[in-house]
Amino acid sequence: MALVGKDELVRDVAERSGLGVGEAKRALEATLKSIEAQMSSGNEVRLTGFGKFSVSHREARMGRNPQTGETMQIAAKSVPRFSAGAELKKAVE
Repeated sequence: MALVGKDELVRDVAERSGLGVGEAKRALEATLKSIEAQMSSGNEVRLTGFGKFSVSHREARMGRNPQTGETMQIAAKSVPRFSAGAELKKAVE
């Protein structure tokens, strides 16, 4: 299994779409920024068959410092979440 970075993804998008590498890079970056903006606003982004990007809220809770064992308060926060769609799950099998 290989790690595919943004540059490799851009080249693959360019090849599959017939776009130039520069155009594919701008399209990919615009797509990612759009997903980020929607999630920052609390919206869910659903790409049918591929998956769903959403925001999950974690409540504040008590935890332990693993180094000292001391009990500590962990603040509430929002975290990004991705759920794979049926077509993506099938492709990965």
